[in-house]
Amino acid sequence: MKTISLKITVMGHVQMVGFRWFAKRQADILGIKGYAKNTSRGEVEILAQGDSELMPQFLDYMKIGPSRARVNRLQKEDMITDKIYDNFLIKM
Repeated sequence: MKTISLKITVMGHVQMVGFRWFAKRQADILGIKGYAKNTSRGEVEILAQGDSELMPQFLDYMKIGPSRARVNRLQKEDMITDKIYDNFLIKM
Protein backbone atom coordinates (compact mmCIF):
# COMPACT_ATOMS: atom_id res chain seq x y z
CA MET A 1 0.00 0.00 0.00
CA LYS A 2 1.43 3.34 -1.08
CA THR A 3 -0.04 6.42 0.58
CA ILE A 4 -0.39 9.54 -1.56
CA SER A 5 -1.63 13.07 -0.88
CA LEU A 6 -3.69 15.05 -3.38
CA LYS A 7 -5.05 18.57 -3.36
CA ILE A 8 -8.39 18.48 -5.19
CA THR A 9 -10.28 21.60 -6.21
CA VAL A 10 -13.90 21.05 -7.23
CA MET A 11 -15.55 23.80 -9.29
CA GLY A 12 -19.16 24.36 -10.25
CA HIS A 13 -22.29 24.53 -8.10
CA VAL A 14 -20.59 22.84 -5.14
CA GLN A 15 -21.33 25.03 -2.12
CA MET A 16 -24.56 24.91 -0.07
CA VAL A 17 -25.36 21.47 -1.51
CA GLY A 18 -23.72 19.21 1.12
CA PHE A 19 -20.55 18.62 -0.89
CA ARG A 20 -18.16 18.66 2.08
CA TRP A 21 -20.33 16.14 3.94
CA PHE A 22 -20.54 14.00 0.79
CA ALA A 23 -16.74 14.07 0.52
CA LYS A 24 -16.39 13.07 4.19
CA ARG A 25 -18.82 10.16 3.80
CA GLN A 26 -16.96 8.80 0.76
CA ALA A 27 -13.57 9.37 2.43
CA ASP A 28 -14.66 7.51 5.56
CA ILE A 29 -15.88 4.57 3.48
CA LEU A 30 -12.57 4.38 1.58
CA GLY A 31 -10.26 5.16 4.51
CA ILE A 32 -9.16 8.49 3.01
CA LYS A 33 -7.89 11.08 5.50
CA GLY A 34 -7.60 14.86 5.17
CA TYR A 35 -10.19 17.63 4.91
CA ALA A 36 -12.76 19.41 2.77
CA LYS A 37 -13.43 23.14 2.96
CA ASN A 38 -15.25 25.83 1.02
CA THR A 39 -13.13 28.52 -0.60
CA SER A 40 -13.96 32.20 -1.04
CA ARG A 41 -14.07 31.56 -4.82
CA GLY A 42 -17.09 29.26 -4.51
CA GLU A 43 -15.09 26.04 -4.87
CA VAL A 44 -14.52 23.10 -2.54
CA GLU A 45 -10.91 22.35 -1.67
CA ILE A 46 -10.05 18.83 -0.56
CA LEU A 47 -6.79 17.49 0.78
CA ALA A 48 -6.95 13.72 0.46
CA GLN A 49 -4.41 11.28 1.88
CA GLY A 50 -4.82 7.60 1.28
CA ASP A 51 -4.01 4.41 -0.56
CA SER A 52 -2.97 5.14 -4.13
CA GLU A 53 -5.16 2.26 -5.32
CA LEU A 54 -8.30 3.75 -3.70
CA MET A 55 -7.72 7.38 -4.71
CA PRO A 56 -9.12 6.97 -8.27
CA GLN A 57 -12.42 5.74 -6.79
CA PHE A 58 -12.53 8.74 -4.43
CA LEU A 59 -11.84 11.08 -7.36
CA ASP A 60 -14.67 9.48 -9.36
CA TYR A 61 -17.07 10.26 -6.51
CA MET A 62 -15.82 13.86 -6.32
CA LYS A 63 -16.41 14.30 -10.07
CA ILE A 64 -20.09 13.51 -9.48
CA GLY A 65 -20.76 14.96 -6.03
CA PRO A 66 -24.05 14.85 -4.14
CA SER A 67 -27.34 14.98 -6.04
CA ARG A 68 -27.81 18.77 -5.72
CA ALA A 69 -24.27 19.58 -6.90
CA ARG A 70 -23.15 20.29 -10.43
CA VAL A 71 -19.43 19.67 -10.90
CA ASN A 72 -18.08 21.58 -13.89
CA ARG A 73 -14.42 20.85 -13.35
CA LEU A 74 -12.12 19.02 -10.99
CA GLN A 75 -8.45 19.87 -10.67
CA LYS A 76 -5.99 17.66 -8.80
CA GLU A 77 -2.35 18.01 -7.94
CA ASP A 78 0.07 15.81 -6.05
CA MET A 79 1.00 17.19 -2.65
CA ILE A 80 4.07 16.67 -0.55
CA THR A 81 3.26 17.34 3.07
CA ASP A 82 4.66 16.46 6.47
CA LYS A 83 1.20 16.67 8.03
CA ILE A 84 -0.47 13.30 8.49
CA TYR A 85 -4.21 13.36 9.14
CA ASP A 86 -5.87 10.89 11.51
CA ASN A 87 -9.33 11.26 9.96
CA PHE A 88 -11.28 13.30 7.42
CA LEU A 89 -12.35 16.74 8.66
CA ILE A 90 -14.89 19.24 7.46
CA LYS A 91 -13.37 22.68 7.77
CA MET A 92 -15.48 25.81 7.93
